Amino acid sequence: MHTSRAAAVLLAVLSMWGATAHAAPALPAAGACPEIPLAGADAAAVRTPSAADAWGGARGGSEATLSNRVVAYSIDAELDPVKHTIKGKQALTWRNRSAQPVCSVYLHLYLNGFEGHGSTFMTEQRASESGFRSDVDTKDGEYGYIRLDKVAQGGAAAKWRFVQPDGGPKTDRSVVRIDLPQPVAPGASTTLDIDFFDQLPRVVARTGYYGSFHLVAQWFPKIGVLELPGERGATAPRWNAHEFHLHSEFYADFGSYDVRITVPRGYTVGSTGVPKAAPVEKGGKVTHNYVQDDVHDFAWTADKRYAKPMTQVWNGPNGPVQVSVLYTPEYASNAKPVLQATIDSLKYFSDTLGGYPYKSATAVIPPYGADEAGGMEYPTFFTADSTAQDEPGTPGRFALDFVTVHEFGHGYFYGILASNEFEEPYLDEGMNEYWDQRMMTARKQDIVLTKPWMQLYGIGTRIAPFEMERLGASLGDPADPLGGNSWERLSSGSYNTVYTRTATAMRQIEALVGTPAMERAMKLYYARWKFRHPSTADLQAALAEGTGRADIVDAAFDAFIYGTGKVDDRVSSIKSEEILPLPGYRDYKGQRVLVGGKQIDKAIDALREKWKKAHPKAKAWEGAFPYRSIVVVRRDGLAVPQTLRVKFADGSQRDMAVTGSGSWQRFVFVGPAKAVSAQLDPDDNIRLDSDELNDSRTAEANGDAARRWFRDFAMLLQSLFALLATV
Repeated sequence: MHTSRAAAVLLAVLSMWGATAHAAPALPAAGACPEIPLAGADAAAVRTPSAADAWGGARGGSEATLSNRVVAYSIDAELDPVKHTIKGKQALTWRNRSAQPVCSVYLHLYLNGFEGHGSTFMTEQRASESGFRSDVDTKDGEYGYIRLDKVAQGGAAAKWRFVQPDGGPKTDRSVVRIDLPQPVAPGASTTLDIDFFDQLPRVVARTGYYGSFHLVAQWFPKIGVLELPGERGATAPRWNAHEFHLHSEFYADFGSYDVRITVPRGYTVGSTGVPKAAPVEKGGKVTHNYVQDDVHDFAWTADKRYAKPMTQVWNGPNGPVQVSVLYTPEYASNAKPVLQATIDSLKYFSDTLGGYPYKSATAVIPPYGADEAGGMEYPTFFTADSTAQDEPGTPGRFALDFVTVHEFGHGYFYGILASNEFEEPYLDEGMNEYWDQRMMTARKQDIVLTKPWMQLYGIGTRIAPFEMERLGASLGDPADPLGGNSWERLSSGSYNTVYTRTATAMRQIEALVGTPAMERAMKLYYARWKFRHPSTADLQAALAEGTGRADIVDAAFDAFIYGTGKVDDRVSSIKSEEILPLPGYRDYKGQRVLVGGKQIDKAIDALREKWKKAHPKAKAWEGAFPYRSIVVVRRDGLAVPQTLRVKFADGSQRDMAVTGSGSWQRFVFVGPAKAVSAQLDPDDNIRLDSDELNDSRTAEANGDAARRWFRDFAMLLQSLFALLATV
């Protein structure tokens, strides 16, 4: 394009952009309905439990539908795989659950997060100090967007404008306000007829294209959530529709989807839900019709390079589940492990939380070059990892299995429990990570950092799943509360602790209350909040009730979920000495007699000699005099429940409760044997201790600490790999 011509076009575009971004709202008729505010830009962990009847009340299983359905989407979508575009039409039916009329609704247009560097998503990506996922740099011609071409209600055109609920740049267009021609009465429903157009980006942040591969996610206009009093801390009706942030994911109402996907002949399609009917071919194109009820999102994939899907039926407590794995030929070796990990996950999550409620589970292994599409979840549909399949126990195989387990697990925490990933991301990412690693632990699937032949000679470094989490959790310098929202974070690295530190904190609660109590509490949480939208306070209440240890649960939430508590107790010193007679005045036959140092020494030697003759087989530590042992514990962080175990030379040990709330506590022991070691947290209950190397001390130097330091260093390296695989 000629330079002057390009400049003119740019000015025209900027002019239109400004007009669109700053257009005055179209107001309803005076008195038609009160304005409903948006959730605040600082919204985060909710401290007030939801009402018992929130979201229609707990789903006991006798209801006609799994969820209290609020929305219904009927969508027609046609993919142009050459231009990587989608032409879409949708009928969006929404029910007003509130007791007041609604004149405006808010829609998410997530794809606009990738339309250019003026979006909130890309603005935050540029500002991120520690990067984001694989940090793919979107170049000219690789951006994506979603365009509204028509919004109508009952045949009448609606007006709209872009808004920035979180105070992001005015150039962000990820949230749009629709002013309705007709208010929606309390309890009534309305249907919006929407025409839209997608330009998919080169695959970035879990959506887009790479060659003929298309992962179509975050792709349709999606209505925000109208929260009512008693739901997630709301005291009056409010819209919850945040901008698409770098680390935010999603939050939406449950409903039904009926989606018709048209692709060229020869393309394989995988999708949320199950086929409604056989595909229909016409004019070289094939239309696939998928349906799914009681979910809050919908995604799909299409590629002409997919091999024949690998499938298996799993017979679960709620009937048969069709399990499918889609993959391209270069990752054929990954298909079987991903299939098996998915089936194992179906059983584990059904057994430990509740029966899988859907009829399908589809895993997609992205092709080579499309790594950014890996590791993402949607209802009944997720993308796994494209790490080359390796031998069991190796880091590569652990990544393949763990990412599969992790993304499937989101189907419970993001999908069925449906927490608000904008405001309380740890409720999905962190709680899911915790339950995933419990499954990997039950599988006995540690990471081995040495080759199999080395293990034959006893050379090996094994990393247990929760040790990997602990070492990647920034326990020594927690910058943000776990319950913070997804966008107000010091860095991407701090956001990553939403995974690792949450898993570690929950593991600590489990260690303190006992595994049976924690499992009972998690089943209660799931049963009470499935197909609803629990908050932090709702999780806290369920854990407190289910474990019967509100003291432990509440203390942990105050310290780590709502705060940035740090734990660092250490054994600062240990010493033992014989209790010997000392020089000074003594009472002897009614007189005060001075006993000097030389006399004392002579008497001590005599007593020792006499004792040795009487005990010729005594051990080196045994003697004529008792020992006084002193252990000092320093406390540089929170006063968590703690145990000190002191071992003595005669093989005995003493467990002492560390109860001091100050910065130190001294323990004194008197007995026939000297103390040889002191160990804090001997049963490994305090998972959030920032430095386990200083938890123990011996009276004499040994090499245990150095060996442990090497192991921890190796584990830290592995934790970095795991974070990349799961973010």
